[in-house]
Amino acid sequence: MIIHKSINEIGEIKNPILTVGTFDGVHVGHQKIISRINELAQEKNGESVLLTFHPHPRKVLFPDDDSLKLINTIEEKTALLEQFGLDHVIYMAFEKSLSRMSPVEYVRDILVNKIGIKTIVIGYDHHFGRNREGDIELLRELGPIYDFEVVEITAQDIDEITVSSTKVRRAIEKGDIKIANEFLGHPFCMTGTVVAGAKLGRELGYPTANLQVNDINKIIPGNGVYEVIVQTKENRFTGMLNIGTKPTVADSDETSIEVHLLDFNADLYGQELTLTFIRKIRDEQKFDDLTALKNQLSKDEESVRRR
Repeated sequence: MIIHKSINEIGEIKNPILTVGTFDGVHVGHQKIISRINELAQEKNGESVLLTFHPHPRKVLFPDDDSLKLINTIEEKTALLEQFGLDHVIYMAFEKSLSRMSPVEYVRDILVNKIGIKTIVIGYDHHFGRNREGDIELLRELGPIYDFEVVEITAQDIDEITVSSTKVRRAIEKGDIKIANEFLGHPFCMTGTVVAGAKLGRELGYPTANLQVNDINKIIPGNGVYEVIVQTKENRFTGMLNIGTKPTVADSDETSIEVHLLDFNADLYGQELTLTFIRKIRDEQKFDDLTALKNQLSKDEESVRRR
C-alpha cells in the first residue's frame, strides 16, 4: 500500500478506482467498501484508492466542540488500512477552504485533476462540497463530462452493513467492548505512555502502570475494569485495566487509566504501551476498605486467568 501524505504529492495512478470518507475505526462497513473497490480494481485492471481526511472535518469546522473523540489515531488507521489490500491511501489535509469549494470544483480540481479517477464508489447518501450540495446525482451528471464511472453503494447495501463509526463510539463510551469489537471486526486498541502514579497498587499486591493516552482526540472506554493484552517494547502480556476515578482510594473526579500486567514485575516508566481490549470484566465500584478491594482484584485476576 502506498501512502500519500498530501493531495499534491501523488504520482500517476493506473486507472484509479476511488472511494472517499473519514473511515474512523475501519469497521466492518468500511471493510465492505474497501473490498468492493479492490474487486473493481482487479476487474478493470486498475488500482484501488482511498481518499481520507486529516484532521477529521468536524475538528476543523467546529474547533470549539471537543465532544467528538476518534476511534483511531492516524497511525492506527494507517496500520488497519494496510491489512485490507488497498493500493493507495491519500491523506488530504482538511481545511475550511475545502469546505467552501463548490461540488463541481471539488470533483474537477481534486478528484479528476489531482487523482485522475476513472471510477468512484460512493454511498447513495454521500454529500460533498460547499453546504454539502453535491450528491450522487451530480456525480452521475459529471461522469460523462470528466470520463469517470459512478458505482453506487445502495441503501440496501448500507442497511445490510448496519454499522457506523457513531455506533462504534457509543459502544466504546459505554464500555461495551464485545459489541464494539464485533462492529469493528477487530479489537479496539489504545496507546499511551507510562507516567508516575500514586503507587497504591503495589501496596495491594497489584502494581500498575499509570497511562497517559498519547492523542487527546482518542476515545477512552467508559469507566470499568477490562481484560486487555498489553504490548510493551519487547513482549506481550495479559493485563487487568482500570479506567475510572478509583473511588475506594481517591477522592477525585479525575479519570485515571491504570494497567496491571500479569506475571510481570519491572520498571515501565516512559515506555509506550499498546492495549488491546478483550472484554469488560465489571463496572468500577467503591469498596468498604482496601481488604475488600484486594479481594475483588484477586477475583478479577482469577477471571482473567481462566480465559
